[in-house]
Amino acid sequence: MAKISRRHFTAGLGVSAALGSLTLNGKAPFAATGKAQVVVVGGGFGGATAAKYLKRFNPKISVVLVEPSSQYATCPFSNTVIGGINKMDYITHNYDALKKMGVTVVHDLVTHIDGAKKSVKLAKGGDISFERCIVSPGIDFRWDKISGLDASTANIIPHAWKAGPQTILLRNQLAAMPDGGTFLMSPPLNPFRCPPGPGERVSLVANYFKKHKPKSKILVLDPKPKFSKQGLFKEGWAKLYPGMIEYHHTSDDGIVVRADAKAKKLFTEFGEYKGDVINFIPAQKAGKIAQTSGLTNKSGWCPVNQLTFESKLMPGVHVIGDASVASPMPKSGFSASAQAKVCAAAVSNLLQGQSPGTPKFVNTCYSLVAENYGISVAMVYGFANGKIIKMKGSGGLSPSGANAEYRSKEADYSRGWYASISQDIWG
Repeated sequence: MAKISRRHFTAGLGVSAALGSLTLNGKAPFAATGKAQVVVVGGGFGGATAAKYLKRFNPKISVVLVEPSSQYATCPFSNTVIGGINKMDYITHNYDALKKMGVTVVHDLVTHIDGAKKSVKLAKGGDISFERCIVSPGIDFRWDKISGLDASTANIIPHAWKAGPQTILLRNQLAAMPDGGTFLMSPPLNPFRCPPGPGERVSLVANYFKKHKPKSKILVLDPKPKFSKQGLFKEGWAKLYPGMIEYHHTSDDGIVVRADAKAKKLFTEFGEYKGDVINFIPAQKAGKIAQTSGLTNKSGWCPVNQLTFESKLMPGVHVIGDASVASPMPKSGFSASAQAKVCAAAVSNLLQGQSPGTPKFVNTCYSLVAENYGISVAMVYGFANGKIIKMKGSGGLSPSGANAEYRSKEADYSRGWYASISQDIWG
């Protein structure tokens, strides 16, 4: 990333860069003159950030965050748990800091969002009314795309693409796998949550095998012709894990058409592949609450006004994070947090009858190829002609051919990024 100090760039990613983008039209977000209620659905990177920054921008707003779980496990850095580097507590956070800020946290499941009545229905009974609603529902899976797979088979063939019990299941399966076994993985088609995530998972499983099961192999069946940071990942694999990883694309039988969970086999048009441990990551769509409430279109994702993230299908309801159609921004935790800050500022202004302003966003994605080998990609986004755009000359990708010291620093920056953004969101 030429001409950018990584230390200064990383330090700003969790807080400063996104906050700087929220000085809209040269002014800070307006303070509320009366009590307004905003309901935030989902307590992940998008929802928790939105709740915090709504309260920070407008302390008089009544903010209610509805999230079923009292603790949240992050997908970012969950691969370090699967690879045996960290424990689950490293990626698990609570909502105590939000409560101290004055956010009302309700641990319940929203079963329906009614845009006309401006209310959300709760699984345990009752409704919560809102003036504006921000929804960060994450993802759900398209189980119908592969014959032989459904939600129940994830207990045998885990996806581990929602952090928590699935993370632990895949980790335990790898720990129990005999040395000399095969880890068989199939990532999904685009678009999906965290495009570089599968490459990082392959890397950290290989890192674990190298140390503890050196005779083991990794086979990847990818239905895409290429994947995010492919050149950098494959460069790292050749250097650190020679001969351990076999990667198939569309051109060489990478498209899985059927699965047999009990037999631990994946089938393509031309052959069958058996794994001692199988990690199948299904194709994805917006989280269930977005689907059942009418926030999704035929694509399975949520179309939004990219200026404010207000739904194009349900006025007064905003959708952020993985579920939203926010291209060219990727579906990542950092994107969700950046979008949440912009959305919170827009909602704060809209409640006062003010212009939402013109936003800017930043996204970065660090990936670990090993504990001391990191790679990254970053981009700054603006807004023009009614849509989010990449800012020319901004961002960058880790250089190929970098030395060990450079890769080690990137790994340190990765951990620093995670600590910074986690502190910013959950305290």
